[in-house]
Amino acid sequence: MFKTYLMLAFLIGTNVFAENYKSNISVEMSSHIIASAQLNPTDGFNDFLTHALNITNISKQPALALTIERYLTKEKLSNSEQHMLHRLLGLYSRVKYGDDAMDTLAQLVAIPTFNVEGLEQHKNPEFLKMGKTIAALANQFNLAFRNIDNRVFEISIKGQSEEVIALHAHADVVPVTPSLWVLDDGTKLNPFKLTRIGNRMYGRGTEDDKNGIVVTMYAMKVIQEENIPLMRNFHLLIDTTEETTSEAIPYYFSKYPTPNYNIALDGDYPVVIAEKGFASIKALFPIRTAEQNKLANAEIVNVTGGLAINQIPAASVATILTTDAENLTRQLNRLGTEFIAANGNNFSVLTESHAKGITLTLKGVSAHSSEPATGVNPVSRMFMFVEYIQQREGLFKFNHVTDAATYVASNWGLGFHGKKLGIDFSDEFMGPLTTSVTQIKFNDSGLQVGVNLRVPIGRSIEKLKTQVTQDLEHWKNKSATNVNFELSFAKPMYRNPEGHWVNALLDVATENLSMPREFGSSAGGTSVHNLPNGVQFGLAMPNKKYTGHNANEFKRVEQFLLDLQIVTEMIARVGQIPEMN
Repeated sequence: MFKTYLMLAFLIGTNVFAENYKSNISVEMSSHIIASAQLNPTDGFNDFLTHALNITNISKQPALALTIERYLTKEKLSNSEQHMLHRLLGLYSRVKYGDDAMDTLAQLVAIPTFNVEGLEQHKNPEFLKMGKTIAALANQFNLAFRNIDNRVFEISIKGQSEEVIALHAHADVVPVTPSLWVLDDGTKLNPFKLTRIGNRMYGRGTEDDKNGIVVTMYAMKVIQEENIPLMRNFHLLIDTTEETTSEAIPYYFSKYPTPNYNIALDGDYPVVIAEKGFASIKALFPIRTAEQNKLANAEIVNVTGGLAINQIPAASVATILTTDAENLTRQLNRLGTEFIAANGNNFSVLTESHAKGITLTLKGVSAHSSEPATGVNPVSRMFMFVEYIQQREGLFKFNHVTDAATYVASNWGLGFHGKKLGIDFSDEFMGPLTTSVTQIKFNDSGLQVGVNLRVPIGRSIEKLKTQVTQDLEHWKNKSATNVNFELSFAKPMYRNPEGHWVNALLDVATENLSMPREFGSSAGGTSVHNLPNGVQFGLAMPNKKYTGHNANEFKRVEQFLLDLQIVTEMIARVGQIPEMN
């Protein structure tokens, strides 16, 4: 039923609306206009258009030349001419403010807006600084600004009706492990300083999601400066809790009306109409005194993992106490070589002796937990290696860390589709259920291991949660392991793709990016997940690895400039559609 409906909606979008929204400016012509304008700076949109009229290749698209002439002489434009004008406005925005936007992105990246345990986000000085910085930018850009109790920062431009379109981005980022921010050539990066190397801008938040804040503010600035008329209001809602509690947006809507339409600039191009459900399983192992045994003269006293449950880190580190570091190092190196060979040869096991024992490091490849296949998870491999050692030679005393290793090996393993628990399934459109063993937290209560699931449609969330609960409790009782589980499951999202506005979004993205005209699905959840008329619209390319939660996070310069171009065009285009649905 779902597949049939999706195909019907896709055919409607493709055949009925496509001609109405197509701008008829080729990517080649767009590139030519950009290159020419960069060599010949202009003052204002009209000057930009006048210059565009005189470039060599304009004769190849006479409709474009006629549109420019008609706009400059203030004649009324047809729908197709308006769409061409919106494309030109996007190109102008990119040329005029591309460099300034990158400077602003650097300014926001420099503010370390990650969660500090024990400190509410809206009381964190860094978030207060972010609010003041955004307020100053809005004032500089002549945009309306409102601070909703340091939880959401709202920037808006007015239209002619009461309809509101909310554009969602977020100012918070996931935490960093600075020692892991090192490039392959040895270059060390500061996560909170934008560093441009070639076509990449490195820094936490460059991809997720301070870039979305910046390009939207500059797009609004251009539309305001050029007096582009809008039929509806646009609000940029900057969330401060997207990576943690997700409480800020509901707080906002407890005080203000829910927008008629919601667009998250925090996912994939072109238009994502479905998001997998977010689930977390937290296992808490109380700290227990190590059990002595004849084979073991070593104890694992600490182990690290992702700093957030939606983050697969680049490395996991275990601290081992031992009275015979030299001998244990030899054994770990030998077993590490065996374990690597048996499990893909795509990660490393390193040992380093210190005064009281050994540091054991497993290095993988960091990734967003929603895309485990794009990384190599060192957390699951660390636990699996510990279990491998215990099963083979029993080198470690039994404690809460070895309990956690047995738990991971028994229920999750190195796969990421839930096969060990028998919960693997897939939807044709949304893809498979995925699992990621990510977060490790030590506190006074014990060791907590977090697993992140992304769940497509196709199975009842309630039944899935019940099955997982029963299976884990059965394992707990059978293994006599002292562990407590905390489970949270949210439903997947699917939106009706029929409507003028979503098809306009689809055209803007696919024409600018030369992509197939198809709606998409995402494993990542956004703030529009539970809002009406909510979809994702960029700003990441689905065929490239997402670096948002990785060490060495980066945004490609060319893509950032395209985002600025696309978001400007999108606001103008959707803002002038006579009817949204």
